[in-house]
Amino acid sequence: MATRSRIGIELKDGSILSAYHHWDGYPQWLGRILNTHYNSKQKVADLIDGGDMSSCWNDTVWGKDRTDGNKYGPEYYSDRGENCPPRYDADLCEYLLPDNSEEYSYVFRNGNWVCYDMHQWEDDKLPEIVEIPSGELAV
Repeated sequence: MATRSRIGIELKDGSILSAYHHWDGYPQWLGRILNTHYNSKQKVADLIDGGDMSSCWNDTVWGKDRTDGNKYGPEYYSDRGENCPPRYDADLCEYLLPDNSEEYSYVFRNGNWVCYDMHQWEDDKLPEIVEIPSGELAV
């Protein structure tokens, strides 16, 4: 079962560029991977530039050994021939619309990751911000 999420970066004008992330989107895994391995504006921009993905931290690419020289990295849908470019939203409210199917949404802003629990919606309020556990994962 997938824990769907969305990974975004806030741009200078407040808009957000993002990519869908299919597997393990909960803060205990994806949040920690983002904090550990995608912790600069350039790294986040490069990750999102690839578009929608199955996972941002995988040791294979669609069942084949990685050819990018890295032990781990993203598994983009474009690597199997799909056209799934990043999504643009004008602002945070548009990015966090409740009709999206993601369970968690992440935004890299001001040099840090913020995680929103998309299950926690109240009328006219943004979803609840949840803490990303500290500490690196074994991979």
